Amino acid sequence: MIPIKNRKKSLEITVEEMRNFSLSYIEKYSPSKQQLKTYLLKKYLKIKVQNVNKKNVVDLIDIVLKDLEKSKFINDKFYSNSKAKSLIQRGSSINKIRNYLFVKGIRNEFINETIDQIKENNEDQDFFSAIKLCKKRRIGPSREENNRPLFYKKDIGVLARSGFDFETSKRVMDLKKDDYLKIINLL
Repeated sequence: MIPIKNRKKSLEITVEEMRNFSLSYIEKYSPSKQQLKTYLLKKYLKIKVQNVNKKNVVDLIDIVLKDLEKSKFINDKFYSNSKAKSLIQRGSSINKIRNYLFVKGIRNEFINETIDQIKENNEDQDFFSAIKLCKKRRIGPSREENNRPLFYKKDIGVLARSGFDFETSKRVMDLKKDDYLKIINLL
């Protein structure tokens, strides 16, 4: 039979290890709260810690996450804003940004705040993101004029799969080459 002292000591070591694993993971990847929780669950369900059941591990993970949130190592609002900015720079649509943040476990209130902030800064963000995507993928108005009618459906499909609505896609596809080049120079 294992004495109670050793059992308590192993739990304390587990909490310290969990903090260390969390901090190293945060330093390397800057994850959302849900991503960190998933990482820690996977890590500690693989490791067989004596005298600790799964419920205790989940409780310890919650304690560590609350502590990291208090000390501002994890902040889902900041994560949401920073990821949205980087996705906008890549030419992602607002729908794609919303879906990405939802998959990463960000709460709806933070997602809605981020999307509202994007729309405040630029009311037609999807249009400019679609143009960035066209430049990056060399589709639509960045194609040669002779090939544009041949690839129209394909290019509309690429934009649709990227999360752009039909009206935005059609607007971008109907741009003249001169207008497209002017907009690209502004971006």
